[in-house]
Amino acid sequence: MNRKNDISISRRKLLKLAALNGVALSALPLLTSCAIDPVTGKKSFVAMSRQDEINMDRQRSPYQFSGDYGVSTDTRLNEYVNRVGLEIARNSHRPDMPFSYRVVNAAYVNAYSFPGGSIAATRGIIIALQNEAELAALLGHETGHVCARHAAEQAGKGKLSQLLLAGATLASSVAGYGNAAGLIQNIGGFGAGALLASYSRDNEREADALGLEYMTRAGYSPLGMVGLTKVLLELQHGKTSDAQRLFASHPMSSERYQFAQQEAHGRYRQMLNNALNRERFMDMTANLRKLKGAIKALQDGSTAMSQKKYREAQTAYSKALQVAPRDYASLVTMAKFQLSQKRPARAVHYAEKAMQVYPSEAQAHIVASFADIKLGRYNKAINQLDHYNSLLPGNPEVLYYKGLSFEKMQNRQNAAQQFSGYLRKVRRGEHAKYAYSRLKSWGYIRK
Repeated sequence: MNRKNDISISRRKLLKLAALNGVALSALPLLTSCAIDPVTGKKSFVAMSRQDEINMDRQRSPYQFSGDYGVSTDTRLNEYVNRVGLEIARNSHRPDMPFSYRVVNAAYVNAYSFPGGSIAATRGIIIALQNEAELAALLGHETGHVCARHAAEQAGKGKLSQLLLAGATLASSVAGYGNAAGLIQNIGGFGAGALLASYSRDNEREADALGLEYMTRAGYSPLGMVGLTKVLLELQHGKTSDAQRLFASHPMSSERYQFAQQEAHGRYRQMLNNALNRERFMDMTANLRKLKGAIKALQDGSTAMSQKKYREAQTAYSKALQVAPRDYASLVTMAKFQLSQKRPARAVHYAEKAMQVYPSEAQAHIVASFADIKLGRYNKAINQLDHYNSLLPGNPEVLYYKGLSFEKMQNRQNAAQQFSGYLRKVRRGEHAKYAYSRLKSWGYIRK
C-alpha cells in the first residue's frame, strides 16, 4: 500500500461530499464468514459467503469482459463453449452455482474465473486448442478454481477485499498519456486479468486435478488435459509478453504436464478412449480460426509494445486490421495505440469505427473520451463518458474524468460534484489526491 497517496477524510467531510450529490453514505459489509469447503468437506475461513461470491462476480465481471474487448459476437461459438462448460459444471462439486462460460475478444492467451462462476476464455487460447476435450480441460480447470473457492481464499488474504471496496479503476493517466504499453493493456477496463487473483502453484495443481475429475465425469478423454498442459508448457517456453501475463496468474511448470500424463495413464486410464470431439471443435471454431492472422498480429503488437518497439507495434496492428478490418479488438487496440503515440485525432477515428462495429460494447467510448480530452473537446468527452456509463455503469473513474473535463471548461460546480462523487468511492491514488486537492482549494473541504 502506498501511504503517501492515501487520502484521509473524516466522516464529517465525507458527509459534506455526499451532500454535494445528495447521496447518503452507507456502511460497508464485513466480508468474513466460516463455510464448508465444497471440495474437501472441511470447515474453512473465507472472506466471502456464497452470496458474496455471486454478488462480487455480478458487479465486477462485466468490467473484466469489457476490458477484454467484450464477449465475442460469434453467437454460435459462445453457445458451444457455454454448452461444454455447463456439462462440466453439472459434474462439479458446486453444480448449484450460476456458472456461465463465454469467449472474450482479447488476443492474449488466457482463461479466468470469477468466484460466482462467470468464466471466460480469450480468443487467443481458443485458437491454440486442438479439440473439444482440451476445451473441456480448460473450462474444467477454471471451474475447479470456483469449486475450490480459490478466489474466495485470496479475498480472505486481502487480495480481493480492496477491490470489493474500491470499485473499478482505470490504470492510465490522460494527463501525460502514461506508459504507452500500459495504456494499450489497461484503458477501458482492467487489462488482462487485473481483477483476478494470482493463483499459487498449489491452487493450480488442485484446479488441474478437479478439472480432470469433472471432464472425465462428463465423458471426455483425460488426454484433453494432457494436450492443454502441453500447449501451456510450449507457450511458457515462447516467453512472449502475453505468455508472461498468463503465467503471472496461472503458474505453469513441467510438473503440471507430467501430472496430467500420470493421471491420464493411471487413475483415468480406462477413460483414455473417451471423446476428444476434434471434428466438432473444428467446425464450431471455424469462424474464429479465420481470424487467426489478426489475433496473431495483435499478439505480436503486444509483444512489440512491451519492448517499446512502437514502429513494429504499428505494423502489427495495421496487419490485424488488414486481415479483419471490422474486428472490434483490432480497432480499439489501434485507437489506444494512436492515443499512446499522442495522435488523439487518429485515436477518435478508430474508436468511432469500433463503436459502429460493436455498439453495445463500452471500451471504445472510454478511449474516445480520453482522446477528446486531449483535443480539448470536453463536451464530447463528457458525452462519451456518459455513453460508456450507460453501457457499463458504476466505474468511478467516469466521475473523475467528467470532473476533469468540467474543470477545464471552468465549470467548477459540476467539477466539484464529480470529484466529490469520486472520492466517496475511491480514497487513495493519484486521482483521489488530485480530486481532493481541487475540492480543498475551491473551499469545499476545510480543516
